[in-house]
Amino acid sequence: VATGRPHAPDPQEPRRLAAAAAALKLHHVVVTSVDRDDLPDGGAGQFAACARALRAALPRASLEFLTPDFRRKPGALQQILADAPDVLNHNVETVPRLYRAIRPGADYQGSVMFLRQAKEKAPSLFTKSGLMMGLGETQAEVLAVMDDLRAADVDFLTIGQYLPPSPRHAPLARFVPPAEFAALEGAARRKGFVMVSASPLTRSSYHADRDFARLKAARRALAPP
Repeated sequence: VATGRPHAPDPQEPRRLAAAAAALKLHHVVVTSVDRDDLPDGGAGQFAACARALRAALPRASLEFLTPDFRRKPGALQQILADAPDVLNHNVETVPRLYRAIRPGADYQGSVMFLRQAKEKAPSLFTKSGLMMGLGETQAEVLAVMDDLRAADVDFLTIGQYLPPSPRHAPLARFVPPAEFAALEGAARRKGFVMVSASPLTRSSYHADRDFARLKAARRALAPP
Protein backbone atom coordinates (compact mmCIF):
# COMPACT_ATOMS: atom_id res chain seq x y z
CA VAL A 1 0.00 0.00 0.00
CA ALA A 2 1.53 3.27 -1.09
CA THR A 3 2.11 6.03 1.45
CA GLY A 4 -0.19 8.99 0.85
CA ARG A 5 -3.16 10.94 2.14
CA PRO A 6 -5.95 8.41 2.70
CA HIS A 7 -9.61 9.19 3.11
CA ALA A 8 -11.19 9.31 6.54
CA PRO A 9 -12.22 5.90 7.93
CA ASP A 10 -15.53 4.67 6.54
CA PRO A 11 -18.13 4.77 9.34
CA GLN A 12 -19.95 1.89 7.61
CA GLU A 13 -16.87 -0.34 7.53
CA PRO A 14 -17.58 -2.07 10.88
CA ARG A 15 -21.13 -2.93 9.80
CA ARG A 16 -19.98 -4.22 6.40
CA LEU A 17 -17.14 -6.20 7.94
CA ALA A 18 -19.50 -7.86 10.42
CA ALA A 19 -22.02 -8.64 7.68
CA ALA A 20 -19.31 -10.29 5.56
CA ALA A 21 -18.03 -12.34 8.51
CA ALA A 22 -21.57 -13.45 9.33
CA ALA A 23 -22.28 -14.39 5.71
CA LEU A 24 -19.12 -16.49 5.69
CA LYS A 25 -20.11 -18.07 9.04
CA LEU A 26 -16.67 -17.45 10.44
CA HIS A 27 -15.81 -18.76 13.89
CA HIS A 28 -12.45 -16.97 14.17
CA VAL A 29 -12.04 -13.48 12.68
CA VAL A 30 -8.69 -11.74 12.17
CA VAL A 31 -8.93 -7.96 11.71
CA THR A 32 -5.94 -5.96 10.48
CA SER A 33 -5.20 -2.63 8.83
CA VAL A 34 -2.60 -0.51 7.15
CA ASP A 35 -0.93 2.07 9.40
CA ARG A 36 -3.07 5.17 9.94
CA ASP A 37 -0.55 7.46 11.60
CA ASP A 38 -2.53 10.41 10.22
CA LEU A 39 -5.37 9.77 12.68
CA PRO A 40 -5.29 11.12 16.25
CA ASP A 41 -5.78 7.61 17.64
CA GLY A 42 -3.86 5.79 14.90
CA GLY A 43 -7.06 4.00 13.88
CA ALA A 44 -7.68 2.35 17.25
CA GLY A 45 -11.27 3.63 17.34
CA GLN A 46 -12.04 1.89 14.04
CA PHE A 47 -10.69 -1.39 15.41
CA ALA A 48 -12.91 -0.95 18.47
CA ALA A 49 -15.98 -0.21 16.33
CA CYS A 50 -15.27 -3.32 14.25
CA ALA A 51 -15.01 -5.39 17.42
CA ARG A 52 -18.40 -4.19 18.66
CA ALA A 53 -20.04 -4.93 15.30
CA LEU A 54 -18.46 -8.38 15.09
CA ARG A 55 -19.44 -9.27 18.66
CA ALA A 56 -23.05 -8.30 17.88
CA ALA A 57 -23.17 -10.26 14.61
CA LEU A 58 -21.13 -13.30 15.70
CA PRO A 59 -21.29 -13.56 19.49
CA ARG A 60 -19.68 -17.02 19.51
CA ALA A 61 -16.77 -16.15 17.22
CA SER A 62 -13.29 -15.50 18.59
CA LEU A 63 -11.67 -12.24 17.57
CA GLU A 64 -8.01 -11.57 16.75
CA PHE A 65 -6.58 -8.11 16.13
CA LEU A 66 -3.37 -7.73 14.10
CA THR A 67 -2.51 -4.11 14.78
CA PRO A 68 0.16 -1.48 14.29
CA ASP A 69 1.63 0.06 17.44
CA PHE A 70 -0.45 3.26 16.95
CA ARG A 71 2.76 5.26 17.54
CA ARG A 72 1.99 5.15 21.27
CA LYS A 73 -0.84 7.64 20.78
CA PRO A 74 -2.68 8.41 24.04
CA GLY A 75 -5.60 6.12 24.72
CA ALA A 76 -5.12 3.94 21.62
CA LEU A 77 -4.30 0.72 23.47
CA GLN A 78 -7.12 1.29 25.94
CA GLN A 79 -9.57 1.59 23.04
CA ILE A 80 -8.32 -1.68 21.59
CA LEU A 81 -8.61 -3.53 24.88
CA ALA A 82 -11.99 -2.08 25.90
CA ASP A 83 -13.79 -4.38 23.48
CA ALA A 84 -11.75 -7.40 24.57
CA PRO A 85 -10.29 -9.18 21.54
CA ASP A 86 -9.30 -12.76 22.29
CA VAL A 87 -5.88 -12.33 20.66
CA LEU A 88 -3.79 -9.20 20.15
CA ASN A 89 -1.09 -9.66 17.50
CA HIS A 90 1.61 -7.08 16.82
CA ASN A 91 4.62 -8.19 14.80
CA VAL A 92 8.16 -7.11 15.61
CA GLU A 93 9.06 -8.50 12.13
CA THR A 94 12.87 -8.49 12.45
CA VAL A 95 15.80 -7.98 14.80
CA PRO A 96 16.64 -4.49 16.18
CA ARG A 97 19.83 -4.08 14.10
CA LEU A 98 17.81 -4.28 10.87
CA TYR A 99 15.01 -1.90 11.84
CA ARG A 100 16.49 1.17 10.16
CA ALA A 101 16.62 -0.67 6.83
CA ILE A 102 13.53 -2.89 7.10
CA ARG A 103 11.14 -0.91 9.34
CA PRO A 104 12.37 2.70 9.22
CA GLY A 105 9.09 4.09 10.54
CA ALA A 106 8.89 1.67 13.49
CA ASP A 107 10.59 1.35 16.86
CA TYR A 108 11.61 -2.07 18.16
CA GLN A 109 11.45 -1.18 21.85
CA GLY A 110 8.12 0.55 21.26
CA SER A 111 6.71 -2.63 19.72
CA VAL A 112 7.89 -4.76 22.64
CA MET A 113 6.50 -2.21 25.10
CA PHE A 114 3.14 -2.23 23.27
CA LEU A 115 2.88 -5.99 23.76
CA ARG A 116 4.03 -5.79 27.39
CA GLN A 117 1.51 -3.08 28.24
CA ALA A 118 -1.31 -4.99 26.57
CA LYS A 119 -0.67 -8.03 28.77
CA GLU A 120 -0.28 -5.87 31.89
CA LYS A 121 -3.63 -4.18 31.24
CA ALA A 122 -5.44 -7.39 30.21
CA PRO A 123 -3.70 -10.43 31.76
CA SER A 124 -6.17 -12.93 30.27
CA LEU A 125 -5.53 -11.64 26.74
CA PHE A 126 -3.48 -13.86 24.42
CA THR A 127 -0.64 -11.85 22.87
CA LYS A 128 1.14 -12.80 19.70
CA SER A 129 4.07 -11.56 17.62
CA GLY A 130 6.01 -12.65 14.56
CA LEU A 131 9.40 -12.61 12.88
CA MET A 132 10.50 -12.88 9.25
CA MET A 133 13.65 -14.89 8.53
CA GLY A 134 16.05 -14.37 5.66
CA LEU A 135 16.71 -10.64 5.99
CA GLY A 136 20.28 -10.97 7.25
CA GLU A 137 19.62 -11.64 10.93
CA THR A 138 21.86 -13.92 12.99
CA GLN A 139 20.64 -16.78 15.15
CA ALA A 140 21.90 -15.01 18.27
CA GLU A 141 19.85 -11.94 17.36
CA VAL A 142 16.72 -14.03 16.84
CA LEU A 143 17.17 -15.74 20.21
CA ALA A 144 17.59 -12.31 21.85
CA VAL A 145 14.30 -11.16 20.31
CA MET A 146 12.64 -14.27 21.71
CA ASP A 147 13.95 -13.32 25.16
CA ASP A 148 12.55 -9.78 24.80
CA LEU A 149 9.14 -11.11 23.77
CA ARG A 150 9.04 -13.59 26.62
CA ALA A 151 10.00 -10.80 29.04
CA ALA A 152 6.92 -9.01 27.69
CA ASP A 153 4.89 -12.20 28.43
CA VAL A 154 4.01 -12.84 24.79
CA ASP A 155 2.17 -16.15 24.45
CA PHE A 156 2.45 -17.02 20.77
CA LEU A 157 5.36 -16.61 18.34
CA THR A 158 5.21 -17.03 14.56
CA ILE A 159 8.39 -17.33 12.47
CA GLY A 160 8.25 -17.44 8.67
CA GLN A 161 10.37 -16.96 5.56
CA TYR A 162 10.68 -13.44 4.16
CA LEU A 163 9.91 -13.16 0.44
CA PRO A 164 10.38 -9.77 -1.28
CA PRO A 165 6.99 -8.50 -2.52
CA SER A 166 8.68 -6.56 -5.35
CA PRO A 167 12.16 -5.55 -6.61
CA ARG A 168 11.74 -2.27 -4.71
CA HIS A 169 11.59 -4.06 -1.36
CA ALA A 170 14.47 -5.32 0.79
CA PRO A 171 16.41 -8.06 -1.00
CA LEU A 172 16.33 -11.64 0.19
CA ALA A 173 19.52 -12.51 2.09
CA ARG A 174 18.88 -16.26 2.14
CA PHE A 175 16.32 -19.03 2.18
CA VAL A 176 16.22 -20.57 5.66
CA PRO A 177 16.11 -24.40 5.56
CA PRO A 178 13.22 -26.21 7.26
CA ALA A 179 15.58 -27.81 9.78
CA GLU A 180 16.58 -24.35 11.01
CA PHE A 181 12.92 -23.39 11.47
CA ALA A 182 12.44 -26.59 13.49
CA ALA A 183 15.42 -25.69 15.67
CA LEU A 184 14.05 -22.18 16.24
CA GLU A 185 10.66 -23.63 17.19
CA GLY A 186 12.34 -25.87 19.75
CA ALA A 187 14.30 -22.93 21.17
CA ALA A 188 11.16 -20.81 21.43
CA ARG A 189 9.26 -23.54 23.24
CA ARG A 190 12.13 -23.98 25.71
CA LYS A 191 12.00 -20.24 26.39
CA GLY A 192 8.38 -20.59 27.46
CA PHE A 193 6.14 -19.55 24.58
CA VAL A 194 2.78 -21.26 24.94
CA MET A 195 2.47 -21.65 21.17
CA VAL A 196 5.02 -21.49 18.34
CA SER A 197 4.49 -21.76 14.59
CA ALA A 198 7.78 -21.83 12.66
CA SER A 199 8.08 -22.88 9.02
CA PRO A 200 8.88 -21.32 5.64
CA LEU A 201 5.16 -20.79 4.95
CA THR A 202 4.17 -19.49 8.39
CA ARG A 203 2.58 -16.04 8.34
CA SER A 204 0.93 -13.87 11.01
CA SER A 205 -2.51 -15.38 10.53
CA TYR A 206 -1.38 -18.82 9.38
CA HIS A 207 -4.01 -21.32 10.58
CA ALA A 208 -5.13 -18.69 13.11
CA ASP A 209 -8.37 -20.46 14.01
CA ARG A 210 -6.74 -23.85 14.59
CA ASP A 211 -3.87 -22.34 16.53
CA PHE A 212 -6.21 -20.29 18.73
CA ALA A 213 -7.94 -23.51 19.81
CA ARG A 214 -4.52 -25.06 20.55
CA LEU A 215 -3.46 -21.93 22.40
CA LYS A 216 -6.48 -22.09 24.71
CA ALA A 217 -5.92 -25.79 25.34
CA ALA A 218 -2.24 -25.22 26.12
CA ARG A 219 -3.03 -22.46 28.62
CA ARG A 220 -5.58 -24.71 30.35
CA ALA A 221 -2.98 -27.46 30.57
CA LEU A 222 -0.49 -25.05 32.17
CA ALA A 223 -2.99 -23.69 34.71
CA PRO A 224 -2.55 -24.88 38.30
CA PRO A 225 -5.13 -27.49 39.40
